[in-house]
Amino acid sequence: MKPHDAQPDRRNFLQHSLLGTAGAGMALASTSHVTVAAETQGEESPDATITNRVDVLVVGGGTAGTIAAIQAGRAGAKTMLVERGSQLGGTMTTGGVAFPGLFDAWGKQVIAGIGWELVRESVELDGGQLPNFAKVPQRHWQNQVYTNQFLYAILAEEKCHEAGVELAYYEFPQAAKRVADGWQVDCVGFGTQRRILCKQIIDCTGGAEVVGMLGFDRLREEVRQPGSMLFKIGEEHQPGREQVHRLYVHGADSSNSRTVTQANLTGRRSVLAKVRAEKKRLMHLQPETGFRESYRIVGETMVTVNDYTSGRQFDDAISNAFYPVDLHTKTGVRPKPLKPGTVPTIPLGALIPKGSRDLIVAGRCLCSDQLANSGLRVQASCMGMGQAAGVAASLAAQTGTTPMEVPLAEIHKVLREHGAIIPGKA
Repeated sequence: MKPHDAQPDRRNFLQHSLLGTAGAGMALASTSHVTVAAETQGEESPDATITNRVDVLVVGGGTAGTIAAIQAGRAGAKTMLVERGSQLGGTMTTGGVAFPGLFDAWGKQVIAGIGWELVRESVELDGGQLPNFAKVPQRHWQNQVYTNQFLYAILAEEKCHEAGVELAYYEFPQAAKRVADGWQVDCVGFGTQRRILCKQIIDCTGGAEVVGMLGFDRLREEVRQPGSMLFKIGEEHQPGREQVHRLYVHGADSSNSRTVTQANLTGRRSVLAKVRAEKKRLMHLQPETGFRESYRIVGETMVTVNDYTSGRQFDDAISNAFYPVDLHTKTGVRPKPLKPGTVPTIPLGALIPKGSRDLIVAGRCLCSDQLANSGLRVQASCMGMGQAAGVAASLAAQTGTTPMEVPLAEIHKVLREHGAIIPGKA
């Protein structure tokens, strides 16, 4: 046989081998088929800008924003959620911190509502196990809820769809300004220019990015808590059953795409170094650093560490919170548990940028000092804030007022109707 004759024979051999394998029911991988639904969002103008007119715009689809959007939709507001990434859940899904807490304190549940509904259904669908909240654990993390991050993200999308929430991934506001009947927010994504006209904005970006864009004051520490890059080497990751390995990324900054890029590059380089040093297989790696801290708003009310550790019952409390004071530093973390019976509360005023109208935040960017924020930033508390912000914004849109002027009794009434626990009533 001449050398050049060998190539056709090899191709035939491979083709016959693959066909034979598939024909024998031994395909290398199975494939299902689905079809993308036609796009229905917005009105397109001659310059290709898409325009949406909604009651409530939620910016940021993380732990707080997802719940805020579902709640606003369920309360009857036409709602749109813009998320710069590819999925909902934020730190829980993209960051991989898929063990939310804490929903309970001192033997009883203190945070429930839509966030708990989503976490509970994720665990049940995954065949997982929920903690026994009647039992007070020796360590706070023992009552965190192991959640399958992949199921959580999909279920969150389903609940948004059922609530009528329009989702826009890969987009972020580029400009925002006041217009006659609310806000005009111009967003950009690859291949997309979108103009959103809305009555109310809920900023759930983690760093109050829209609040800053609108010129309201924000706070930030000179030295911030580190971010975490989550991964697993050596053994297969079991989603919803365990925590994975993590390393601190000191100096991590979620303020913009450049600083997030640097945090991710730094985290991934460190994981690669561990793989080489330990000579084990890399089995799991989250796509993005989980960030603990960024900008916080200057709000109508500041939650101080004394408010937090004393369990101050604010007159305008809209959610409970519960977690140790949990400041991560270069020397690690030493959580400071709250005294027995203490359950902090979150006031509506801490979600309102000072002097603003038709604007509210939820999540870790609430107005608080750094130590109070180290306990308030966790996922169950962010879910409670998100639900309250969704109620306040939707009621404000319906009645033509601003979240701070919506009667507290009306906010509490709607929260109760949607399963939330009102502070002091657990």
